[in-house]
Amino acid sequence: MTAAIQSPPEQRVVLHNLSWQTYDRLLEEVAGCRSLRLTYDRGTLEIMSPSEEHEELNRSLAYLIEALVTELDLESRSLGSATFRREDLDRGFEADSCFYIQSAPQVAGKRKVDLRIDPPPDLVIEVELTRSAVDKLDLYAHLRVPELWRSSADAVRILRLVSGRYEESPSSLAFPILTADKLSELLRQGRGARRSQWIRSLRAWLNSVRA
Repeated sequence: MTAAIQSPPEQRVVLHNLSWQTYDRLLEEVAGCRSLRLTYDRGTLEIMSPSEEHEELNRSLAYLIEALVTELDLESRSLGSATFRREDLDRGFEADSCFYIQSAPQVAGKRKVDLRIDPPPDLVIEVELTRSAVDKLDLYAHLRVPELWRSSADAVRILRLVSGRYEESPSSLAFPILTADKLSELLRQGRGARRSQWIRSLRAWLNSVRA
């Protein structure tokens, strides 16, 4: 009998009492390693190494967003897991994926987004298979991210920023026709179907909504 090969679970390392300067140096040292996600919140640094399942969920949702903006003919800019930070707030993050949609014209052509003068991403994907040591909702709220898609293994919650706090929402701010239930359904379909088949079903759903 051949034993099944299992991928390693996502790993989280948490460091405390780190200065902003140390965080800045660590970002430079791991700049070429896209397999890590660094989150910094007022002296606490979490370094997360995503599992295969984590990345599959992230890529499925990111692919879904790319398909939606294409089918709906929306302007957008995808910045993946780019680093966003504000020294004056002592916070920084690397999302699983992030997108400019409503604010895309404001950052079009910019080689570097500066959150002191530029808007934050309109939509952030946050896959949560294990609990983070950092309060991500508080961090994203302080950086004024308007919308989060928080995904578990088989469902997605849509969270909107309302008066400085996140509230669960039945529909997306970036894509008002998309409900949390439909998003979760599309995610499950995308994990079990060929991409071409998935796109055809997405197009069929969009056409039915438009009709």
